[in-house]
Formats: sequence, C-alpha cells, structure tokens
Amino acid sequence: AVRPSAFQTLLKPQMQARFEENSWRFPGFALVERPIRLYPYNAAAQMLGYINEASPADIERSKGFYRMGDYVGKNGLEATYEKVLMGQRGVQHIIKDNHNRLVGSYENGIFDTAAIAGRSLRTYLDIELQEMAEKMMSNKVGAVVAIEPKTGGILAMASGPVFNPNDLTGPDKNKNYSRLVLDVAGPLLNRAIQGRYEPGSTFKPLGALVALDEGLITPSFGYPCGGRYTACGSGKPACTHSNPGHAANLSLATANSCNSYFTHLYRMAVDNPKYKGVRNGYMKWKEYMNTFGLGTKLGVDLPSEDRGFIPDTSVYNKEYRNSWSSCTNLTLGIGQDKMGATPLQLANAMCIIANKGFYYTPHFVRKIDDETVADTAFMNKYRTKHEVLTHISDDMFGAVIDGMEAVVTQGTARRAAIPNIKVCAKTGTAEKYAFLDGKRIKLDDNAMFVAFAPKDDPKIAIAVVVENAGFGGTWGGPIARILMEKYLNDTISTASQAEYEVYCATNKMPKHLKRLQYKEDSTRARKWFEMTKDSNYIKKYASVEPVKKDPVASKQEAPPAPALPRPGPIAFLPEKVYYVPRNYSFTIA
Repeated sequence: AVRPSAFQTLLKPQMQARFEENSWRFPGFALVERPIRLYPYNAAAQMLGYINEASPADIERSKGFYRMGDYVGKNGLEATYEKVLMGQRGVQHIIKDNHNRLVGSYENGIFDTAAIAGRSLRTYLDIELQEMAEKMMSNKVGAVVAIEPKTGGILAMASGPVFNPNDLTGPDKNKNYSRLVLDVAGPLLNRAIQGRYEPGSTFKPLGALVALDEGLITPSFGYPCGGRYTACGSGKPACTHSNPGHAANLSLATANSCNSYFTHLYRMAVDNPKYKGVRNGYMKWKEYMNTFGLGTKLGVDLPSEDRGFIPDTSVYNKEYRNSWSSCTNLTLGIGQDKMGATPLQLANAMCIIANKGFYYTPHFVRKIDDETVADTAFMNKYRTKHEVLTHISDDMFGAVIDGMEAVVTQGTARRAAIPNIKVCAKTGTAEKYAFLDGKRIKLDDNAMFVAFAPKDDPKIAIAVVVENAGFGGTWGGPIARILMEKYLNDTISTASQAEYEVYCATNKMPKHLKRLQYKEDSTRARKWFEMTKDSNYIKKYASVEPVKKDPVASKQEAPPAPALPRPGPIAFLPEKVYYVPRNYSFTIA
C-alpha cells in the first residue's frame, strides 16, 4: 500500500483541462478536488487571515495530527479558531486498476469514515462599515478600529495599505504572497494591532482622568498658558493657543488641546507628594496607563498583538543615569516621549471613557455555531466585564466627556460633527521621523483621532491613524465621522458621500517609501547576483559600462553543457484518499 501525496497543488483551469485530456499517459496520477477559500466581499484580509497546506513544521508541532495536504489556519481568525474551523478528517478506501481507473470502494465502504465539516463563526463585523473603512484607507498607511463599547465587539478593523484576501487563495497565492512580503509599505502587517504610534493629544482625556481620580484637580482647574510651558525652564512644549483663558478649566483646555495644561497635569501626578518621590509617582502613573490598556496586550482574538510601550523607571534610570525628574519626560503628558500605543488600544480606551470605567476585551467573534463546553471556556474571557475604573465618579467622567464634546462643538474636531448626534472626540498630531540614506529625516506628522457616539448612549468607539497625513482633525476626524454616521444612521448624507469619495481617491502614501523600496529591491538584486552571477535582476539598478571583448578569447567557443538526465515517471498508487472539508463560513452583519 502506498499513501498518496500531492505532486502539484491548486492547478489552474488550463492545466487541469490539459491533464484531463492526457491523463491516460500518466498512470498513478489522479486529480483530487479540494475546497479553497473565496472572499466575496474582498475585505478584512488581515483580520480573517488565510489558510495553507500544513508544512512539515506544522505536522511535527501537531505530533502527527495534521497530515500532508491538510489545510491549516496561518493567520488571523483562521489561526485563532483553527480547532473550531478545521472539522474532522474523513477517510475513503478505494480500489483502482493498473491504468489508474477507479474500480470501486473497498469492501463496499464499510471501513470508510465521513468527514465532519468545520463549524461557523458569527462575528460582529459590519461588512458595509468594513468596506468603507478599507476604501478610505486605500493608498494610505495607518489603521481604523471601531468597537461596540457595551460588548467589546469589533465592528470594523482596517489596516492600510489594504489588499484583496483572494490574493492568498488559488494557484497564484505563493506569487502574491511573495509580492506582499517584499512591499516595504507592509500590507501584511495589521497596523491596528501591531502598529505602535505616539498617541499625541488623543491621550489627553486619559491624563485628565488620572488627575481627577488622584484628587489633584477639579473640573474647574485652570492653567495660565501663554503659548508655552515654562515651568521646566525650557519653554517646551509649545501650545497652539496663546490667548488668555483658553485653558481656564478642563473643558476649555480639552477643546483647545492645550499642551501646557496637560503637561502640567502629568507633572502633578508623578510629583504627587503622597508617593514620596518621582519614581514611585511615575510607577503609579504607569499603573493607570496599564489599567487603561496601554503598554499591555488586551487579548484580542487575533495572533501577534503588540503590547505597545509605556516605559518603566528602569528605562529612564539607564538613559539618564538615575538623574531624572518629571521635567525629563514631561511630553508623556501629551502622548509623546517614549509612549507607544496601537490603534486597538486607543479605541478600547475610548470604550472605557464611554462606559465610565469598564470595558470588554475587544473581539470579533460573537458566537460559535453549536458551541461546546470547550468553546464556552474559550469565549468567556470575551464575555467578562472588566470594571477597571468604575470607582471614578460619574461626575469626573462627565467632566472629561463634556470636554471631548466641546472638542467637536467648538474645538479642533468640528469636522467630526454629525447632525442630531452628540459626538465626543479628541484630535491628535504626532511627529514622525525616519532614517534614510544614513540621515534622520522629518516626515509629515501622523494624523491621530479618537471618538465615541452618541454621548449619552455610546454605540460606537473609534480610533483612526493616518501616517504622514498631517492634522488629526483634517484626516482622522472626517474618516471617523463618515464611519460613525454610517453605523448610527445606516446611511450617510450627500455631503458626507462627496467627502467619502474624496478620501477614497486621495493618495497619502509616505513619499519616502519609494526610495526605501528602491534600496530594498536593489540590495536584494545585488545579493542574488553575488550568489548566482545572474545579472538579469540587477541590470535595472546599475549602469554598467560596456566591456571591450578580447578578439582572441571571443573566437574560443565555450564547451557544451553536459546533458542532464531526464527524470523517470513517478507513479502513486493510492490506497486511501483523505478528505478534509473545512467548508465553514464567517458570518458578518
């Protein structure tokens, strides 16, 4: 008996037709029909993930559970819910003659076992919202995350640049995968959970809650900002406003995004006398950040989530040789310095504010069909309410929420306003640098934006990041508004439709990526030339001067290449054919 093995997988229709016409010439070979994934909406590629045949490493890790030819979830929901989606293997015993013709079932099939289909997942994804988010993020680098605050269900998650999930199915999947991997813009990177960004001013509502909870301020607290923060002597950071009274209370300071006000709140928190030293005060502040979900993995049902970064005291002790103060890292108060957060973390922080102190772990899957005890045990972590800051009074949350509403009604996010819906938001702009050609270059700022709506009964919380796009209110705000308007009203206005089409058509790909791609490709071409002496790939990257031929050497003919032996035919005499159905589905609202 011989176990069958795949000679070539996923034949193109033309190859299939040619083989069927000439199969009599290839005894031992047979066509076996296999299911492949198809994505009718061409959306959510980074979230759904993809499947591929089990590699030797997969088979070894599974201790022989997987066999050659089995499909395995390689990323996204396909990987997280692999045990649910894969189903159970079926076995069919068949008899063939020496001409590879099917004779019939062995012993009338009494030893056969039927395959059991994988079970389906029911998700929170709103497909219309997802498609709109991806279209607006096309030709851009960044991410969009929208969450239902009361459940933690992820309504949409887009990561730019986007790509078609069908590119990773069918006969061209390996070619397409290689193209995506070599793209320096990183389309395979899910920036919603793996991109680490300085939050910028979108962080300020969190800093306000810390100061309120610690009793350091009241909602009426004001700061005399004259356009710069001078309490540390450097006059930094600067503020976009210098008019008197723009930071007269928490609401005004939030609406005007006063850097001096929130820098001072940070310093008050870490210099709080009750913690007896800046290091203890800082660690208490860091504890608050972790409570908000920053600097820690949230546990979303996708692999490879990044934890972001909130440095502890050891980082500053090492860098400043144990000599630092709240003035050293004062820009943490405005979401800069060494702080890094993922768009998912920022959207989840908005859920905490919208819910006035609690959240559910963000997740995609609402329900598993025919849920088992093991499924319930796995899903319980997404159904558990995390009451992390419910001890903070509603009045304190209300002060911050009122300030975020003022950002939309009279501040930097007026373009995020939706008629007849109270929107609470915060804009942000974060500086971005890159190293290119041995130099540190200043890029255009990242546009950051967070929001939730409606104010009194939040149904959607959202975070938008567009790299190198400029102001958060200019780019992040309108994208978020269009998505919130669509979700809450099930439609968008004529004006929003026109703006939506503009954002879909606008190319904001960072300009330095073209040069970076050239460098990566040319370096790879040179390495290939050094290994193989094949100059076809490197020709377009190097100008080579013609070399004069030696008239004597040119007359000498190269010796003929030795003939290579032709491989003989390989025959496979299958005893068993294994069917792994994997004909599950994802359901999206």
